[in-house]
Amino acid sequence: MPNRFSGLSFPARRTDFLKSFWGLAVLAFLGAWFGFANPLLHFPPAIFLLPAALLLTGVRSESLPQALRAGFLVSLPGYAASLYWIALPVHDFGNLPWVLALPCPVLVGGLLAAYAAIFCAGIFLTRGHAGHPAACLFSGALWSSLELARNHFLTGFSWLPLASAPAIWPQVLGAAAWVGAFGLSGILVSLTHAVLLCRNMGRLMAVPFLVLPFLPALFSPPAMPDERAEVIVVQGNIDQNLKWDEESQKSILQTYIDLSRTAVREESADLVVWPETAMPFYFQDPTELSRHASRAVAELGVPLLAGAPAYSSLDPKDEPEADFVLRNRAYLLNAQGGTLGWYDKEHLVPFGEYVPLGKWLPFLTRLVPGEYEFRPGRNMEPLRSGALALGTLICYEAIFPELAQKRVAQGANVLVNISNDAWFGRSSAPIQHLHLAVLRAVEQGRALVRATNTGVSAFIGPDGRVETATGLFTAATPRKKDVPLLTGTTFYHDHFDFIHLVFPLAALLSGAACWLKGRRKHPESPCSNTRN
Repeated sequence: MPNRFSGLSFPARRTDFLKSFWGLAVLAFLGAWFGFANPLLHFPPAIFLLPAALLLTGVRSESLPQALRAGFLVSLPGYAASLYWIALPVHDFGNLPWVLALPCPVLVGGLLAAYAAIFCAGIFLTRGHAGHPAACLFSGALWSSLELARNHFLTGFSWLPLASAPAIWPQVLGAAAWVGAFGLSGILVSLTHAVLLCRNMGRLMAVPFLVLPFLPALFSPPAMPDERAEVIVVQGNIDQNLKWDEESQKSILQTYIDLSRTAVREESADLVVWPETAMPFYFQDPTELSRHASRAVAELGVPLLAGAPAYSSLDPKDEPEADFVLRNRAYLLNAQGGTLGWYDKEHLVPFGEYVPLGKWLPFLTRLVPGEYEFRPGRNMEPLRSGALALGTLICYEAIFPELAQKRVAQGANVLVNISNDAWFGRSSAPIQHLHLAVLRAVEQGRALVRATNTGVSAFIGPDGRVETATGLFTAATPRKKDVPLLTGTTFYHDHFDFIHLVFPLAALLSGAACWLKGRRKHPESPCSNTRN
């Protein structure tokens, strides 16, 4: 029997376009571009086109090398386009010409496409029984395993998980409280597989996958908070070109003070939150700027969480070539302006805050602006003020599930994400970043307060519902009077390590079963059990 899915060449007939390599590449591009947040149109259901294109690429490939190659090339344009904003800070603030900046999204997109290639290879190896329900489990578990892998490999890059596409629809996100964002991504892929490749009986297996994301939201009772807090977020809208200008430090600080005064004058609150590096100076030094900030907080009479650069002295035995290291810090001040504590960013941005392998490849240090690199912090305890136990995530940290997991495990009853996305202009990056924060809130069953310099600032409920979101590049002081302070934990939190272990184990077992059964039943026609 001939292989109905063979041939990835450009078709002679227009009706065969979607069966060709180019047709699949177009499907993947449309799925990634419109499925993930973008400046033109965000249509979450389009995300199904991305795994659909990769599934078809896998089953139609004629060899393992072809599956790897085609999977990479089919997915690369969509991923690179969705990450176009990476070129903006490289050009605007890194002072590189466009000819060098534009390839950067392609390089990072190539990393994501490499995982897509591995996914296609897995589908190719099990294509002999692609119509079996076990194959649906395999494709979903494999996708979840690959998203988990890129969360850790090469310092980790968890941007654009499939589950972030429907983040604007909290009704779909309930499964993330049970299996996490990576597990929800796998469910979406399994559903796509069932509809696309299974026969009539196999399609019935899609029903559980279709219903599962909605079940927690429909039947799980809402968590009852132990207490509630009133929180004000201050979005200063500071021009990134002025942020680190010494002559502008006083005016920047005053902008945040004035906005806070106006907001508190209307009605007091339990906490005011300023974004990452809102104080663009060393607050720890006894300078006039630091004293002015402390006096302003005392006048407000409300505790303040605010970001600022910091430094720590070093033991010469640890780093003999440096006397101190830089930190990306969040300070918590009490209502009298005194320092209650601080949190130093744990997971730094590679090539933004530090250089991987910089000790062995010193020439790479020129890629990081400034004379010094930042160093990660180790203090993960919540910052406490009254009933508030703040699990702080600084900027990039909001994309990593394990960091939110640690904060809640340490006792955080609310998550706080302070960030500065001004680097990326009016691009899709701030929206994509917001959607990742939504997933962290649902996974951990915690409200999340998000404060950014230029947007999007927002309050996110433990169910993923986004409230009072601000616009981009506007000053704003959104307020929420009833931020729930929760102490209960989700199934995903309680079984975090076990769930992540299940993904590769399920992929291994179901993949082996499909591969062996396909070889026994259809040795001459590996794709005969699938449909057009």
